[in-house]
Amino acid sequence: MDGDGTKDARATHANPVPRARSAVPPKPSVPPGLPPLPDGSAFLTWLRTRRPEALPGVWRFGHVPRRDEEPEQIPARQLLSGAVVAFLVGWLLWSLLYNSYLGDWWLVPLLALTPDAWRTGSGDATAYNIASLTYYAVIAGGIMITVGRLGRWAEVWRRYGPPAWRKAVPAPERPPAPEQDPAVWPHLRAAGADDAADRLAAEARAGLMRDVDHARITRAWQGVRSGRHSLASFRSAVVKDGAAACPHPSGVRDLPGRFARHDLVTGQVRLGTTADDPRNPYAYRGTGLALGPDLLGTSLLAVGPAGSGKTATVVQPLAESLCLQALAGRAGVVVVGAAGAGLGPADAYDVVVRIAHPDSVYDLDLYGGTTDPDEAAVILAEALVGDLADPHPGSDGRRSTTVLAQLLGPFRAVHDRFPSVPELRQLLDGTPGPLAALRKALQDTGQESLLRELDARERQMAHPGDVGTVLADRIALLDRPAFARFFDTSGQSRPFSLKALDHPVRVRIDLPARGHADASRILARLVLAQFTASVAVREDRSLFACLLLDDATGLVTPESVRGIQRLRSANAGAVLTLRTLDDVPRPLRGPLLGAAGCRMALSGLTPRDGQDFAEVWGKEWTETRDVTDRQIIAETPAGKAVHALRRVITGKAPTARAVTVRQVERERWSASELAHGVPPGHAVLSLTTVKGEHAPPLLVDLGD
Repeated sequence: MDGDGTKDARATHANPVPRARSAVPPKPSVPPGLPPLPDGSAFLTWLRTRRPEALPGVWRFGHVPRRDEEPEQIPARQLLSGAVVAFLVGWLLWSLLYNSYLGDWWLVPLLALTPDAWRTGSGDATAYNIASLTYYAVIAGGIMITVGRLGRWAEVWRRYGPPAWRKAVPAPERPPAPEQDPAVWPHLRAAGADDAADRLAAEARAGLMRDVDHARITRAWQGVRSGRHSLASFRSAVVKDGAAACPHPSGVRDLPGRFARHDLVTGQVRLGTTADDPRNPYAYRGTGLALGPDLLGTSLLAVGPAGSGKTATVVQPLAESLCLQALAGRAGVVVVGAAGAGLGPADAYDVVVRIAHPDSVYDLDLYGGTTDPDEAAVILAEALVGDLADPHPGSDGRRSTTVLAQLLGPFRAVHDRFPSVPELRQLLDGTPGPLAALRKALQDTGQESLLRELDARERQMAHPGDVGTVLADRIALLDRPAFARFFDTSGQSRPFSLKALDHPVRVRIDLPARGHADASRILARLVLAQFTASVAVREDRSLFACLLLDDATGLVTPESVRGIQRLRSANAGAVLTLRTLDDVPRPLRGPLLGAAGCRMALSGLTPRDGQDFAEVWGKEWTETRDVTDRQIIAETPAGKAVHALRRVITGKAPTARAVTVRQVERERWSASELAHGVPPGHAVLSLTTVKGEHAPPLLVDLGD
């Protein structure tokens, strides 16, 4: 078994990427935050760490769940002073009773329950002493319970006693039972693959296994359980290669220079910490915030101005996480951004497409790898004029698709390929020579049906409202000297197609945003259209596919919004970042926010953008209390003394309180709070899992 059921897609690997596994495995690494130990104990500690089930978005690695409701917090000074004063009052009361300063009335029950002979010396004096001590203990205990409740001693114990000490110094976890220890691979042993389990356990103890190896072999085992691979081939591969078994097609077992915190057991990457803020639910406060395929499968939209951290704190960690999962055979990822945007080193990817760069090894397939002219026309029309609500008066997107199909079908029938950019531009412009040559070739081959397509195209060209002129103007943006080597259809280049997302491939596409902004937006829309079309027809949907668009300005169209909505059912997702929602047409802002299950508003948002987020997050019912306190005035000296004592113990003057409770509906986050109340380096993030679980908008510190 040489791989996890994956094969190299045609033309999906760059020359710098090694094609075969080295005979000597690279020096093992350990998850971030663990010191390198040669005996593998750090890896075993990481592997055995608890990962309990948690709320959506909670970093599960070592997570300790909190209670759902926030306990009432009393100021420390008030709590301690009240406890001390209550103790002194109880001690004083006991002293007054015990020394009979208040009389002997409190001994009446003791005298009534014991015989007189016990107290005169003729009876059992020992029994009377025992009864007396018992009675004193009951009275003293009653006083202690009363003043303890008054002084909140139980809260002092929980906050400052041994329970708090145990939380401050967590006890080391006990080693798991052998049948539950993931380091000994019990599921392999249960299936009878003891030799494979022994080999993997030995390599883990020796420090020869890393988190990517564990995730990759676990993924391969899932293939065995599902019937895609045979148990015999899996066992032989693991016994032969150990932790290096079932390799990624590139042979790479880790990424160079990781910087984010990953947990490949759960598939999460940590983005920050949920702030300890009253607006966050108590169960989330202070917990790590992490994303994984279960959340990215509903797509993520992040909005924030330049410098708010969209690329550094959101896109880069997610790209690194998905590349690691691709190495584990779990995901395929395509990262799209401007050249020099810092989306990771080239060594972290299998394919790097540098459009308009002379040293680019790979080209981009303009038609998405399809051989169907109609499908190619739909994708290309979306890329060229999808951002135009009305490409030409009286026209719509379907007409653009029809125009392209009328030219692509006949051309492919004659040349067995689609036209290049210059050829397509000439056909759309209606240049007589190319159209006449295409007509003659169709006549020579006797394809009358395609001749009718060409006749219809020529008739439409004569009308002043022909959409072909708009398409020609748009395709002319790609007919530039900088793109002369790209979008080749003659088979002389190495085009990359998103059809390769059937495999765990890592792709980075660099757009020439500087100097070719309009062309970059066309290409980004092309990639998005190809992605949504390709993932919907994949054979193996157990492989998660994700597209990361570092800047989605000009990419949001009605068709792209519909495509994003369909990604969840295809086990795929998209991550889009925007500087402002003003870059999205007003009619599409609501549908876009509705299509993305995860929405992030970073600091520095404009009030207009904040209003859109506030509307989509909606309102919630909250309980408000109107409290009116009226101080009680004591009339007698004894009353004044009691009030003074109560003020010392509780820290408050005696009052009569009137409380009015109301249920009101308020915005979860208002536009003003989003625009002015989010600190720098923070974001407000709502989450939705592919199973439909929700997390309310959370204030998150992205730098922690």
